[in-house]
Amino acid sequence: MVIFMTDDLRCEFCHNIYDLLELRNRTGVFRDREQAGLKLSLMLKEYKETDAVVLAIPAGGVPVAASLAENLKLNLDVVVVSKITLPWNTEVGYGAVAFDGTVKINEDMVAQMELTTEDIEEDIAKASQKVQRRFKNFRGSKPFPDLLENPAILVDDGVASGFTMLVAVEALKHQGVSQLIVAVPTGHLQALEKISPEVDHIYCANIRGGWGFAVADAYQTWYDVEEDVVMDILK
Repeated sequence: MVIFMTDDLRCEFCHNIYDLLELRNRTGVFRDREQAGLKLSLMLKEYKETDAVVLAIPAGGVPVAASLAENLKLNLDVVVVSKITLPWNTEVGYGAVAFDGTVKINEDMVAQMELTTEDIEEDIAKASQKVQRRFKNFRGSKPFPDLLENPAILVDDGVASGFTMLVAVEALKHQGVSQLIVAVPTGHLQALEKISPEVDHIYCANIRGGWGFAVADAYQTWYDVEEDVVMDILK
């Protein structure tokens, strides 16, 4: 069942965010990424066998997107984006870089961490190298999908801060996307509110609020998706 969010989650942009009431503010609701993609496909069934293109954010978004695309009988491609991580902790991101060079930085976090200009430039360079390598490995010489006519469904395995998704959205706008739908199994309410004005619709099965949000908490089975697995799925 797809519903409009209601005031109990205090969503400022309720007009274009959809969730599943029975999954709201719960953890461990998906067996794995594949099952999460199936759940999302039921929410987006109006796009089944249309000209919409499913665009996955690697690496974790690819199994979700592949499951969704298979069930909706849609074409699958990737939008390569990478977090900009702290020099001393590669698990923590303070921004993101997209395949077209789009960069977004969390200025508040930069100030808190007292990062220097040199630190930031070096971290952006590392993330950019990763993006370009993945773009070549995942897409090869394949032309980018025509987004002027076809709706784009942008998929990741979850939204925490929203920076990676926002950079992906901006990059797709540079590609001339005409209709952009974000589809994620789980997401933090505050981050979804930031993304909402930038896209046409957001479908998020499991919306959670409060402190201590982690994408992994929505899954019973969680693992890092390796690049060779991504390549196998895309083949």
